[in-house]
Amino acid sequence: MPMYADVTVSTTFLVFAILALLVQSLLLALALFGPGLRYRIRHTDLQDMEAGEFLRTLAAVADAQANHHTRLDVFTNGEQFYEAELAEIAKARRTVNLEAYIFKPGQVAGRFVETLAERARAGVEVRVVLDGIGSFRTTDADFAPVLAAGGKLAFYHPLRLTTIPRYNNRTHRELIVVDGETAFVGGAGFADDWLVSRPGQPRWRDTMVRVGGRAVTSVQSTFVENWLEASGEMIAGDAHFPDCPPAGDSPALVVNSTPSSGGSTRARILFQMLLASARETIHITTPYFLPDASLSDELKRAVARGVEVLVLVPGKHNDQLLTRRTSRLAYGRLLPHGVRIFEYRPAMLHAKVLLVDRRWAVVGTTNFDNRSFGLNDEVNLAVCDPAFASRLEDDFTTDLAQAGEVTYEAWKNRGLLERGTELVGWLLERQQ
Repeated sequence: MPMYADVTVSTTFLVFAILALLVQSLLLALALFGPGLRYRIRHTDLQDMEAGEFLRTLAAVADAQANHHTRLDVFTNGEQFYEAELAEIAKARRTVNLEAYIFKPGQVAGRFVETLAERARAGVEVRVVLDGIGSFRTTDADFAPVLAAGGKLAFYHPLRLTTIPRYNNRTHRELIVVDGETAFVGGAGFADDWLVSRPGQPRWRDTMVRVGGRAVTSVQSTFVENWLEASGEMIAGDAHFPDCPPAGDSPALVVNSTPSSGGSTRARILFQMLLASARETIHITTPYFLPDASLSDELKRAVARGVEVLVLVPGKHNDQLLTRRTSRLAYGRLLPHGVRIFEYRPAMLHAKVLLVDRRWAVVGTTNFDNRSFGLNDEVNLAVCDPAFASRLEDDFTTDLAQAGEVTYEAWKNRGLLERGTELVGWLLERQQ
């Protein structure tokens, strides 16, 4: 009798194991091949982008606060923004909070660790949260001087049994907040890739923005969210949230984005609204261009109503070959409809900038792909200011002059090897 009982238990266990495997396989299949959320905006509901009503609407749908007096400074490339960031950290009096997807040991990381450790020894509260996958090369040992001085380090969703259900959710945010009064937001992480050129590997092209005024409070709240998830510590108080006086005249929204259970994200709502509202120009700079059906349709509708749509992406210098090939597959859906696509020649292009009607500008961490729009935690600065947009347009014009345009004829004549790689990428498109 006990033998039959053992057999029954074993059979039951095997049945449950098979069912669990089937469920996991189904979830994986849905993640890889399931349809994405469709975004549809009734154009009859759209407002004039220059009117105050549009700013209020965009703030409402993106769940962001409109900060009307924001100071903004643009820094182009690592030789500019790293020096600016280090200088602000060196002046910190009370707190420094840093969040990054990429923090890679090397010359750049070493300088940041040294400066953070010096501030921690001076009594400044230093907190750093790094993505467990994007910064997988970094360990506590790399931050030993900071930790020894009382600073804190946490990893967001490191690879552990307890984090497997959230493994696909990464923090892709790159931000710094100093004393709750000054912040940096943009596309660059902390690695030599953005500063040091090597044979055949020029330093990456990227953009960061320094933020002053009450918008900094919104950047700080973005950090608080993932610091809590990574460390279990809730931070508050005047040291982190001082009463920032108005600074500058730029109306700005800080849109922090994380996937909802239904698949929508605030970043995607922000981008879709701006693209749908464009009347003159849409200029996109992105390292990973994998627009889904909704975004592709929005860009095609923009061209149809007379909007100039220019997309600037990396060329042969690309840190993700499969993503580049998958991206080129998407060209065929857009080029015949008048969307113009250019590939940047000098280096890996990592900046993430959207410019609309020479008035609106978005700078941050969101790429034009499903991973940014549906899987990652992101942060973007959306600004309604012709002067700020013009400054970024200058960079776009300079970059465009160093890019080659992809024609539909050239795209149709690409080689068999490239086409084969594209198909592999297509299968995994929603994970890129």
